[in-house]
Amino acid sequence: MLDVKNVKKRFGGIVAVDDVSIKIEKGEIVGLIGPNGAGKSTLINLVSGFYYPNEGRVVFGGEDITWKKPFYRAKKGIARTFQNPRLVGNMTALMNVLYAIICKNGGENLTLHEASAEAIYYLDLFGLLKRRDVLAKDLPIYEMRLLELSRALALKPKLLLIDEAMAGLNPAEAENVSKLITRIREEFDLTIIWVEHVLRILMRSVERVVAMHYGKIIADGTPQEVSRDQKVIEAYIGEEI
Repeated sequence: MLDVKNVKKRFGGIVAVDDVSIKIEKGEIVGLIGPNGAGKSTLINLVSGFYYPNEGRVVFGGEDITWKKPFYRAKKGIARTFQNPRLVGNMTALMNVLYAIICKNGGENLTLHEASAEAIYYLDLFGLLKRRDVLAKDLPIYEMRLLELSRALALKPKLLLIDEAMAGLNPAEAENVSKLITRIREEFDLTIIWVEHVLRILMRSVERVVAMHYGKIIADGTPQEVSRDQKVIEAYIGEEI
């Protein structure tokens, strides 16, 4: 489904992603881990089109999308959430999801009533129906993260990129988000790349883990294999993995 080929991204003299190649098969749920500054979010930005690489290619569904805009990739089936939620703060929760649905369909073959009903469905799926008329900026961080997932799912993606969905959440909230991600992956037949620092939850929620450090991939395997990898352990010195 996704084939990242020898991708490199520089910011001035800093190489954030250094000759990274990775293949993601349809239906996989892959955890992307690494210390701060490892290049994880930069890689997600390269896949979603928020950054373009200095070298290498990004191929999705057999199509070279290296230089395609984010909205093109979204229409092709790539949706994402952000490390810091990027909602339209002065829009209600309902309008945030509704806007995604309208953009996905291009205003064609869908009435406003039908789009609204669809938006309500996604809000209800994430337990946000009673919050539909609340401005996004007034939601607590937990509900902001749920709303971002709801909006991303409303784009009907094939590939969902999740960037630290548990940041700022308490343990109970983090557990709930993990269960929701597992549920939507199964119900909607999604392929997922999930960047996360809460390794205790991530390691039991994914089937494959890719570890990055200093812009390079240092391990790729099952959670058990990666957690025992010496290079990964050294990268996480002082942290329990």
